[in-house]
Amino acid sequence: MAESVREFFEGLESRVDPSKTAGMSNSYLFDIEGAGQWKVAVADGAVDVKEGPGDADATISTSEESFMKLVRGEQNPTAAYMSGKLKIKGDMGAAMKLQKLF
Repeated sequence: MAESVREFFEGLESRVDPSKTAGMSNSYLFDIEGAGQWKVAVADGAVDVKEGPGDADATISTSEESFMKLVRGEQNPTAAYMSGKLKIKGDMGAAMKLQKLF
C-alpha cells in the first residue's frame, strides 16, 4: 500500500491489470492539493504516468488526505464527489472508467 501520493503514482504503472484497462484510451490529470499534479494516460491497456500538468480528458482535484483515503478504500469515490471533497472537470464518462485503474 502506498504511503504517499507520490508513491502511489510512482507505482501505478506496475500495479494496473492490463486485462481491466484493455480497450480503454483516456487521459487524466490528478491535481492533488499539497502533493502535486500527475497525468495518467491509458492507451488500450498501457498506462503511462508523468508528473506535472498537461491536457487530459478529465481533471480530478482533491486534497492529499482525501486522495489517500480513496486509494486505501477508506472513502467512497461517489460520496467524496457528492460532498465536494472530490472535483471532476471534463469528460465524466472517462472519469467513471477510473475504477478500472484502482
